[in-house]
Order: sequence, then structure tokens, then C-alpha cells
Amino acid sequence: MVGAVIIVLVLVVVIPVGVVVSGAAGAGLLGWLIGRDRDLANIDDDGRPNEYLRLADSDPWEHG
Repeated sequence: MVGAVIIVLVLVVVIPVGVVVSGAAGAGLLGWLIGRDRDLANIDDDGRPNEYLRLADSDPWEHG
């Protein structure tokens, strides 16, 4: 009986929490890699950010 309770507890609590935590870590890593790739892909030959990167980093409420 105790073994069945432990198995149910693992299936209901431990596994879903582990999936959520690993998914959050994976999403954070993927977002960091995509942002880094975006920064490297949008640099002019002289090392300055091009118009797309400046637009992405701009504040839309700045000229309000």
C-alpha cells in the first residue's frame, strides 16, 4: 500500500514538476541562443548594428 502511494505521488507531483522545470530551462537557453544569433546576424561590416537591430532594441514609447 505504501509503495502504491509513493508511485502515485511520483506520477502526480515529481514528474510534472520536472517536466515544467526542464521546459523552462530549455526555453531560456533557446531564447538566449536566438538572441545571440540575431545580434551576430545583424551587424554591418564595420561592426555597428544595422537598422533591424537598432529597431528591435528601440523603445516604442520613447518619442511619445
